[in-house]
Amino acid sequence: MDAEDIERGRQRWQQRFDSARKRDADFTTLSGDAVEPVYGPPAGQAYEGFERIGWPGEYPYTRGLHPTGYRGRTWTIRQFAGFGNAEQTNERYRMILEAGGGGLSVAFDMPTLMGYDSDDARSLGEVGHCGVAIDSAADMEVLFKGIPLGEVTTSMTISGPAVPIFCMYLVAAERQGVDPSVLNGTLQTDIFKEYIAQKEWLFAPEPHLRLIGDLMEYCAEGIPAYKPLSVSGYHIREAGATAAQELAYTLADGFAYVELGLSRGLDVDVFAPGLSFFFDAHLDFFEEIAKFRAARRIWARWLREAYGAKTDKAQWLRFHTQTAGVSLTAQQPYNNVVRTAVEALSAVLGGTNSLHTNALDETLALPSEQAAEIALRTQQVLMEETGVANVADPLGGSWYVEALTDRIEAQAEEIFARILAKGSPDHEIGPMTAGILRGIEDGFFTGEIAEAAFQYQQAVEKGEKRVVGVNCFPKSVTRELEILRVSHEVEREQVRALGARKAGRDEAAVRAGLDAMLAAAREGSNMIPPMLRAVRAEATLGEICDALRAEWGVYREPAGF
Repeated sequence: MDAEDIERGRQRWQQRFDSARKRDADFTTLSGDAVEPVYGPPAGQAYEGFERIGWPGEYPYTRGLHPTGYRGRTWTIRQFAGFGNAEQTNERYRMILEAGGGGLSVAFDMPTLMGYDSDDARSLGEVGHCGVAIDSAADMEVLFKGIPLGEVTTSMTISGPAVPIFCMYLVAAERQGVDPSVLNGTLQTDIFKEYIAQKEWLFAPEPHLRLIGDLMEYCAEGIPAYKPLSVSGYHIREAGATAAQELAYTLADGFAYVELGLSRGLDVDVFAPGLSFFFDAHLDFFEEIAKFRAARRIWARWLREAYGAKTDKAQWLRFHTQTAGVSLTAQQPYNNVVRTAVEALSAVLGGTNSLHTNALDETLALPSEQAAEIALRTQQVLMEETGVANVADPLGGSWYVEALTDRIEAQAEEIFARILAKGSPDHEIGPMTAGILRGIEDGFFTGEIAEAAFQYQQAVEKGEKRVVGVNCFPKSVTRELEILRVSHEVEREQVRALGARKAGRDEAAVRAGLDAMLAAAREGSNMIPPMLRAVRAEATLGEICDALRAEWGVYREPAGF
C-alpha cells in the first residue's frame, strides 16, 4: 500500500476515533509520558500489504473492531463459575460482582450438560460436582436471585440442552419482572464442537441444528441484543488441537451456522451479529495473539465475500477468551498463576472482548474462593496497572506478529479447503455444513486432533517441550493445597427439592406444554414458544430432553481405530 493510501486511512481512523466515546482514564506510561491511541507506519512511508493490517475499526478488522480499542471500553471480566446447588453458586456470583467482575459465566454440572435431572439414576454422584445443578426454572430463578438480569450480561456454557436451559433463563427473567427483549448475553449452543471434541450431545446433528435454527429465529425477532450462538474453539483446543486447527475448525463451524441461518431465510446482516466465539488462550504467547488477529480477518472476509454480509456488525468477529485449562499442572500449582497471567495478556493484546482467567487449583478441583479471587485480580492488574489497554493492537506491524498472523491464516484456509472437499456444494443447508457433517461421520476431526495431541505429548515426554515442575525443575517447597469439595448432601437436598417441586406443580399444564412442543417438532414450526410454555409450568430439563430423545432418538458416535 502506498503512503497516500495509508495516510487517507489514518485520517479516516482519526475522524472515527474523535467522534467515539472514550473512557475517563489516564492514558500515559508509568513515567507519565502520553501514548498515542494507535500506531502505524511513519508519515510518508509506504508499507507493502498494509491493507491486511489496516487501522482499528476498519475492514478487515485485524487490529480490532473499534477505532478506540480499549480506550473506548475495556474487555468484560467474565469469570466462569458454578458448583453445588443454585443457592451456593448465587453466593459465588455475588462475590465475583462485588469484587469487580463485569459479567457472569455459568458452569453447569454433568447431569445438566447431558440433559438429565438430578434424580435420574445416571446422575448419581455427579450432581453439583463440576458445575451447578439446574433441573427447572425454579433453580434458574434462585441462581440469579438478587442479580438483575436486565442489567448484567450472562454467558451460559452448555450445548446439548442449551435451548431448554435458555427457556428457563427467559422464565427466570420474567419472574424478576424483566422484559426478555432487553436481555443481553451469550448462549453457547454450538453442537458441532461436541461431536468434534467435547462429546456431550443428545441427538444426531440434524435435530440439534433444527433447535439451533429455531433459537436463531426467535432471538433475531424478539431479543435483538442476545447472542444465541457462541461458537466454541476452547474445547477443541483443550482436546489437543493445534492453534491453527482450533481456529479453522471453530470458524468453519461458524460458517456452517451462517449457512443454517441463510437456509432459514434469515437476513445475514440481522442474524450474524448474534453469533459470537469462544477461544482458548494457550502458552505460546505470540502464536495466540496472531491467532486472534487472524480470526477477525478471516471471519470478516468470508462473511463479506462468501455470505454477502454488508454491515460492519455482521462482519465483526466478537469473542470471549478463557485461559488454557489444559496448560495447568497439578505439580507446583502456584506456577499456574504465572501461566494464566501470560495467557490472559495474550488474549488482551489479541483484542478479546471478554475474558475468563482460570484459577490456580482448577487442575485439582473447582476453584476455592481464594483462588477465584486471585484469578479475578489477575485481570484487574492487567487492566489497571500495565498500560496494555492504552493502545489499540500495540503489536500491530511487528514483523514477527504479522508473519505469524499471515501463516496461521494460510493454515486455516488450507483446512477450510479440506473440509469443503468432503461435502457436497448443493447440500440443503450449505457446503461447509456438508463438509463438517461428513467430517464428523468419518472421524476426520477427532483423528486430526488425536494426532496433534499425541505429537505434543511425545514432545513433552522426550523433554523437547519443557513444562516447569513436570519435566524440568521438579523440586519444590509448595505445600498441598486446600481444595473445594462439594458435599454429597448437595445431591440429596437437590433431589429432595426436585421431588417436592414435581409434587406441587400442575401436571396437566406440564403435559400440555410437552405435547405442544412435540407437535411443533413434527409440524416444523418454531419449538421455542411451546417449550417456554412447558418451562413456565416447571417441566424439568430431563422431561423436556427425554421427550425429544423419544422423538428423535439418541446419537452413537461411529467407532474409529
